[in-house]
Amino acid sequence: MHFTDQLNREIILTQYPQRIISLVPSQTELLFDLGLEKEVICITKFCIHPDSWFRTKERIGGTKMLDIEKIKSFKADLIIGNKEENEQEQILELMQTEKVWMSDIKNLNDAIGMIREVGLLTNKDEKADQIAAEIVSCFSSLENEIREQSPKKVAYFIWKKPWMAAGKQTFIDHMLNLCKLENVFSEADGRYPEVTMNELIEKKPDVIFLSSEPYPFAEKHLLELKAICPNAQIRLVDGELFSWYGSRMLKSPGYFSTLITSMK
Repeated sequence: MHFTDQLNREIILTQYPQRIISLVPSQTELLFDLGLEKEVICITKFCIHPDSWFRTKERIGGTKMLDIEKIKSFKADLIIGNKEENEQEQILELMQTEKVWMSDIKNLNDAIGMIREVGLLTNKDEKADQIAAEIVSCFSSLENEIREQSPKKVAYFIWKKPWMAAGKQTFIDHMLNLCKLENVFSEADGRYPEVTMNELIEKKPDVIFLSSEPYPFAEKHLLELKAICPNAQIRLVDGELFSWYGSRMLKSPGYFSTLITSMK
């Protein structure tokens, strides 16, 4: 069986994989929702959904600090990773001896394609197609719901010390666009640019989002930014629903709708 990953690499499998290692949290959750309880043997320490897998599955390090030798020792039939979330050097090392399928996701279409392809890879295409179709339908409903909404300017922060924002060609930026929110740092250098508070003031965002991950923003950070941008609405937001591109996207449009309504 011949498959092509999202880096346009060909992967040849002699049978559907019975031993799968997932290197990415959002794709781990997708594998669970596809019903691959027995097939998935290892996950990362950041694969917190579902909780039952987080507590019981073998862990092979973090997404960017994989235990390569441990991964190899499990003799997996298939390893599933992601271009952005995993380190290139480690992935290239694994590719020398292992079957590795990589996703590369910048927008909703990429994510839908990944879901369907993972379904084909694992002989769960019917369930994957069902999940993908439901996600597309939910986002279509969101688009219709906010069609008449006036765009707002937004800054989406993912880190502090230094302050870092989601920029161009990121999945988060695409999600913001689907919400009719104009990312004020979409033209900044880099996909996750470092931002000074003077630059933030100059951009005059209507809204500032502080993501729940990877940095654990809290109420005290809202107060800090309110003193800097007193006219902006500042919200703590669920980073998983803006950045996880697997089956968790089923929950994203409803969350976005409630969030947008609260900002009117």
